[in-house]
Amino acid sequence: MKHEGHTHIGPEAVVAKRRRYGYPCTAHFYSEPPQIVSGKLHNLYGHDGKAYVDFFSGVSVVACGHCNEAITARTIEQLQTLQHTSTIYLTQPMVDLAERLANGVLPGNLKRTFFVNSGSEANEGALLAARLHTKRRSFLALEYGLHGRTFLTMNVTGIPMWRTDDFLDQEVTTFIPRPYDPVMDQEAASRRSLDALANVLAEKGDTIAAMIVEPIQGNGGMIVPPDWYFRELKAMLEEHGILLIADEIQTGCGRTGRMFAIEHYGIVPDILTMAKALGNGVPIGAFCTTDEIAASLIRPSASTFGGNPVSSATALAVLDYIEQEGLVERSLRVGGRLIEGLRELQGRYGLIADVRGKGFMAGAEIRGATDEESAAWTDIILERMKDEGFIIGKNGVGRNVLAFQPAMIIPEEEIEAMLRALDQVLAGLSQS
Repeated sequence: MKHEGHTHIGPEAVVAKRRRYGYPCTAHFYSEPPQIVSGKLHNLYGHDGKAYVDFFSGVSVVACGHCNEAITARTIEQLQTLQHTSTIYLTQPMVDLAERLANGVLPGNLKRTFFVNSGSEANEGALLAARLHTKRRSFLALEYGLHGRTFLTMNVTGIPMWRTDDFLDQEVTTFIPRPYDPVMDQEAASRRSLDALANVLAEKGDTIAAMIVEPIQGNGGMIVPPDWYFRELKAMLEEHGILLIADEIQTGCGRTGRMFAIEHYGIVPDILTMAKALGNGVPIGAFCTTDEIAASLIRPSASTFGGNPVSSATALAVLDYIEQEGLVERSLRVGGRLIEGLRELQGRYGLIADVRGKGFMAGAEIRGATDEESAAWTDIILERMKDEGFIIGKNGVGRNVLAFQPAMIIPEEEIEAMLRALDQVLAGLSQS
């Protein structure tokens, strides 16, 4: 097939090459997947020229839109000027980005940044920083959180399907219930969570270095704690000298209607991690902390590619674009309409059991008679919405939550069009 002057081998050939040359642990969405060959702002294009409105942004990454010229122009300029030297030589983009984050982007007294290449690496660095600062070994985490695929981050990940190492250190992390349960009201589930935390702290609080949390659990199913939850949790941790790490890999850079989702809860974490949207598709990650905690990291460390000129220049362009276009406020306002529309559909279709989220981070839980049926209905909806020209994600412990994380620039009319299409798909399923 030909598309925009390039030859594309087609979905079947891509799948065949993945099977032959990749690993069997990787998978793809859809029984009839398109080959994605290009993207522009909120749209993706298949090998056959078909356009898709992207409501997933490559798992919350392309928050400013695919191939956004305001950003890519600066990426290209830097790429053609200086691509790489590593941190052992002096370059300006990295320090300019660190300065920018410290002055008006990061919350509270978070001023120090260590740049890496991914969310997993950012969380790994944050966990190490907590150990070095507290001189303690253990961690706390919420059940069904996802924090990465490196050794430490997998140890603190609470979703069974992502704990793929058979030799994880089973003693390093204590998990407490998350502030959500499908058979409990959220206040009761949140109190149960903090009661469990209190019990753990009473037993071994002086051995724990940090607790890592997603302010809104993404892969766990778009779980939004009540407004008071993290304030009480942080106060309890402080009584025992335990650091709080906010994993903002999915939620950061304005997606939830604040620059960082933890700001909804009126607290400042001790360490904050980010990646994904910071590079708008260019690999970059960071863990950020206070002067005091950063002072504990005195043993030699470096990241060969972390903070390289291209990723740093791109991230600076991303932050400029978010500010100039008012995307943080837009996420709250326009994303609120997305959530409102999903709740309207919930009121009409019993297949939608719950709608959760903030801003442009929304989830609609699909519930059938069994867990297997719930997951099957979810896949059917994804497939039919793809056929209608809309790319939607999925997450949740049972892989039964439709995930909506579009670019923060998505036009309001595209949201309405997607809601109409989803209405038609659900109506068709209700009659089948």
